[in-house]
Amino acid sequence: MTASAIRLTARGIGHAYRDLVVLEGIDLDAAPGEVTVLVGPSGCGKSTLLGILGGLLAPTQGEVRLDGELAPDCLNSVTTVFQDASLLPWRSVAKNVSLVLEDSPLPRAERAARVAEVLAQTGLADFAGAWPRQLSGGMRQRLGIARALAVRPAVLLMDEPLSALDAQSRALLLDDFAALIAGAGVTCVYVTHHLAEAVRLGHTIVVLSRRPGRIRAVLRIDRPIEGRHAEEPALVAMQARLWALIRDDAARAEREIADV
Repeated sequence: MTASAIRLTARGIGHAYRDLVVLEGIDLDAAPGEVTVLVGPSGCGKSTLLGILGGLLAPTQGEVRLDGELAPDCLNSVTTVFQDASLLPWRSVAKNVSLVLEDSPLPRAERAARVAEVLAQTGLADFAGAWPRQLSGGMRQRLGIARALAVRPAVLLMDEPLSALDAQSRALLLDDFAALIAGAGVTCVYVTHHLAEAVRLGHTIVVLSRRPGRIRAVLRIDRPIEGRHAEEPALVAMQARLWALIRDDAARAEREIADV
């Protein structure tokens, strides 16, 4: 798969649901081939912003732009992976992946090759004929990733893909996700409320304030994501710094959400 040359840019993004202002004045740059992580207190608009970046939601203000040249093998410029993999229970693992290729101009043999490739990438090759109900939660999320990678996206958006898993499954999958994202070479925007995930995966970490979400800080980790460990002293210190930025807003946001 060709490394992404696409830069995702958002300028002046604001969004409101009627009288409720969720986002305000967001300027964001997701660099080609890097992982940009969005963190912040509950209700700060992380998922709303991701929906806007993915074209699923029109912003009240501002614009989103893709700059660069798409790779010839790219079938979908922007693809989103959600918390729930939304698998079709009546289709096998392989057929769930092939679904996203069925309307493509690719020949049948090339579609089959792509399915086999992404199943191998995600460790699911031996489960191609299995049904979603037979998979663990972690394997279902792998399948969601495989389906997204099958279209060779230039930009991969991930909305808390590990949040529904137990701590043990999350820890096991985190290193696998890092390898998958790095190997895919995509421009990635990743939403999480787990700070260990943020420092494990992110090149740029964008901290949003409580509602209305504004950019409070942007932190950089100039290291490849493969080979990182969240327990490293430098990354533990980064987590502490992130928590210091978020803590007071998180406490206030929790009271606001409870009041609603």
